[in-house]
Amino acid sequence: MKNMTQIAGGRNDFQLVRHLTLHGSQVEIGRALTEEALRLGWAPTPADPAVNRARRTWFERHWPQHHARMDGAAAALGLDPDQDELALDGLGYVPAGSGCSALWCPPSAGTDGHGRVGRNYDFFTTTTSEIMGQAARPGELPMSSRPYVITTVPDTGLASTVITMSELDGCMDGVNEAGLVVMLLIADFSSAEPPQDVSPQVGVGSAQLPRFLVDTCENVEQAKQALLGAKQYDHGVPLHYLVADAHGRAFVWERGADGAEHIIEFGDAPLCVTNHLLHRHPDPMDLPEDTESSFQTFERLRSLYERSKGAPMSPEDLRASLLAVRPDPALPFRTVWSTVFDPADRTLSTRFYLGDEKGYTDELVFTASRGTPA
Repeated sequence: MKNMTQIAGGRNDFQLVRHLTLHGSQVEIGRALTEEALRLGWAPTPADPAVNRARRTWFERHWPQHHARMDGAAAALGLDPDQDELALDGLGYVPAGSGCSALWCPPSAGTDGHGRVGRNYDFFTTTTSEIMGQAARPGELPMSSRPYVITTVPDTGLASTVITMSELDGCMDGVNEAGLVVMLLIADFSSAEPPQDVSPQVGVGSAQLPRFLVDTCENVEQAKQALLGAKQYDHGVPLHYLVADAHGRAFVWERGADGAEHIIEFGDAPLCVTNHLLHRHPDPMDLPEDTESSFQTFERLRSLYERSKGAPMSPEDLRASLLAVRPDPALPFRTVWSTVFDPADRTLSTRFYLGDEKGYTDELVFTASRGTPA
């Protein structure tokens, strides 16, 4: 079963947001996602046959939900699912350059005993062509102007709700029915460059990783094991990920330039994340000064840390902290959505950006349970 509704904005606003809800087998969900991607102009990417064969094998062993959805993609395209020439996933593209802020408040730091995590998803308000240094094509929309909220309720496995900017089979934020929350942030803003080679590789790509976790894991410990055992690639645009669960635990996952993997935890204390590698700068009280290219990553983290230490934070305090670290209006970025997750309630509450004059939508609340939006 498929249901699509327009939930925010319109064609005269910066964002028009749709909520796509899919019930059925993973094959049926994959077919529906691919049909929507085709409607938006997506086409499968040519792939090295040996790599493509290895990718399918890896997904079958480690991420069977995605493997089944690729079979659905093949059905939508009228292709043999075992063909080797085309990659049947990657339903979109995420360029370099997003700068985001996130703050995890464990249950002990909340006024009502709930752990919560808030995040600003900050991104360019320009087109993909302009981001890549070219002139905008006639009629081309800004890349962050058509986000989707996608709720999937498979016949077997974990239901989830995710927010994505432009990857229908990946996501930027997600929560599943077990209360696992995942979000991505760029990991080293000052050194980020547009990727030169975006051919699919074996393992999970940057925007696939949050979806991989919400499909396969129910808590933080399972997520750690899944990440430590997974092959990952990022096309040279390193991201890091904040993962939290309904039991009040959280960590940040990072990979260093040398390939070393890092799990950063602050115990029973708030955990702030912006756009620098925490394993290089673990002490919020001992951060470098920002440069012109660092996009205020250290200043934003210092601000979140100062606001979160000490007295317990209410949900309103968390929202105020996110508001305080939105980008300066003089920059070519905006917080294109701002979300507060409540893992215990399995909800995400989001405000979407409509434009400088109209501001943001009222808060829209979604659930990852097997029901309908809250």
